[in-house]
Amino acid sequence: MDAALDALHDALPDLRLLTEASELAHYGRDWTRRWTPAPRAIALPASVDEVVGIVRWARGQGVALVPSGGRTGLSGGAVAAHGELVVSLERMNKVRGFDPVDRLLTVQAGIPLQMAQEAARTHGLQYPVDFAARGSCTIGGNIATNAGGIRVLRYGNTREWIAGLTVVTGDGEVLRLNNGLVKNSSGYDLRHLLIGAEGTLGIVVEAMLKLTAPPPPTQVMLLALPDFDAVLAAFSTLREGLRLEAFEFFTALALKHVLAHGGQRPFDDDHAFYAVVEYANEDEADEVAALSLFEQGLDNGWALDGVIAASQAQAAQLWRLREGITESLASHTPYKNDVALRISALPAFLQEAERLISDEYPQFEVVWFGHIGDGNLHINVLKPADLPQADFVRDCERVTKLLADVLERHGGSISAEHGIGLVKKPYLLGTRSAEEVAVMQGIKRVLDPDGILNPGKLFD
Repeated sequence: MDAALDALHDALPDLRLLTEASELAHYGRDWTRRWTPAPRAIALPASVDEVVGIVRWARGQGVALVPSGGRTGLSGGAVAAHGELVVSLERMNKVRGFDPVDRLLTVQAGIPLQMAQEAARTHGLQYPVDFAARGSCTIGGNIATNAGGIRVLRYGNTREWIAGLTVVTGDGEVLRLNNGLVKNSSGYDLRHLLIGAEGTLGIVVEAMLKLTAPPPPTQVMLLALPDFDAVLAAFSTLREGLRLEAFEFFTALALKHVLAHGGQRPFDDDHAFYAVVEYANEDEADEVAALSLFEQGLDNGWALDGVIAASQAQAAQLWRLREGITESLASHTPYKNDVALRISALPAFLQEAERLISDEYPQFEVVWFGHIGDGNLHINVLKPADLPQADFVRDCERVTKLLADVLERHGGSISAEHGIGLVKKPYLLGTRSAEEVAVMQGIKRVLDPDGILNPGKLFD
């Protein structure tokens, strides 16, 4: 160990530290795989006091800290490539309490999302934020990026479900924010500053999660659609006639990769677009409404084919066609854009963006999928096997700059749910004004006066 780590060990003798090369590589990267991990060491605190001690040590030693959850992000927000100390919250993964009256579940930040969901179910309730990485991502990471996922249409983003936070700021102070109150008009709600801050203002160590009643019985439908206009027509029609829980779309190319990865073909014929729709199905009236709307889609031409799940197993198979996309693309080292627009702006944006990508990426496969109900599109550019990674990234970044210009013209955001991190930092001013960024930097100087928390992420 170096002298700084010796000092950390002296200050916190029970703190677990990892320094093996394989451990540094594992904890120093996230799903971007774009930077060579090079952290100084990995700290695995087991308590709030240890997190406080780490931050105070880091201030004294001038060492940068990278908060770490499940590292499933796609913007480089959890990358440690310049000798930082990674602070992994994975040992702080327990349920701390449940309040049945207020329906609040208090958890440590390192608990995986799926474990929090399961804990809620043991009390007959649900924590409704959900996405495919539920088994790997953590509540702290979800809070850091205000993660959304597949049920934003029905339940909103993570922000809507956080009733209180315990945070260690960059000066080593512990803030306990909002305390689970529903109404609290007593000054600034600092809780919401920390949500989505990507670990640049403080390290989230505990959260009070709002729980809600279990969802009604639901049904899953898969639609085959001729074009993107039909996707929007289907969404608009079904949103009016059904109680939608989720509405997700993907392209024929996305389906091809999922099928090659073990998915089951849903239709005999190939189609340009597909949508997975989950909706409340409590009684016969809901079933009749769904069938009627599907038949309306066939008559009006926005639906070409469809299937309604006949069992829970088949519903899971249909969902796998959407949730399996990211896994099926992983071996192709995709360059990912995660963008957001108002739903009304999607058609014009998509027309311009598809033309841009077709012109600029004639040699690359580009896979589109996303969350239509909240205007979030995922654009995945697949790396040819024989193209060096550096050349591929350089070409993708050239086109991303052009794509960011298109987004700005249509009032969109370069980052919908993975944060700015390192990847999107050059494009922040396309989404936020210079005045907004200046205010953000001022807030950071107050909560992180020495600039030790996730430096270089979000902005310099």
